[in-house]
Amino acid sequence: MEPMLMPELVELDAQRRVALGRLGNPEHDRYHVTEHSDGTLVFTPAVMMTAHEAALLRHPELVEQIKADRADPTRAVRSKAHRPR
Repeated sequence: MEPMLMPELVELDAQRRVALGRLGNPEHDRYHVTEHSDGTLVFTPAVMMTAHEAALLRHPELVEQIKADRADPTRAVRSKAHRPR
C-alpha cells in the first residue's frame, strides 16, 4: 500500500454531495464506499461488468483459451454463417 498523503479538506454541498476535484486517480470514476463505525468513509476504486463477464471470469481456463486464440490467429475457426457481401 502506498504511503498516505496529507489529508485534504472537502465540504458537502446542500444535497450532501462532495466534489473530489484533483483527489484520486483520474482513471477511477466509480468507487465502492465503506462507512466505518467512527464515520470514516473509505472509497475503493471499483469497476462495473456485465453478468456475462463475471460468469466468464469464474472459468479461468476459458479466459486462457481466449487469450491463446487471440494471440495465434491460425487457431481461428471460420464461421459457416452466411454473411452479406
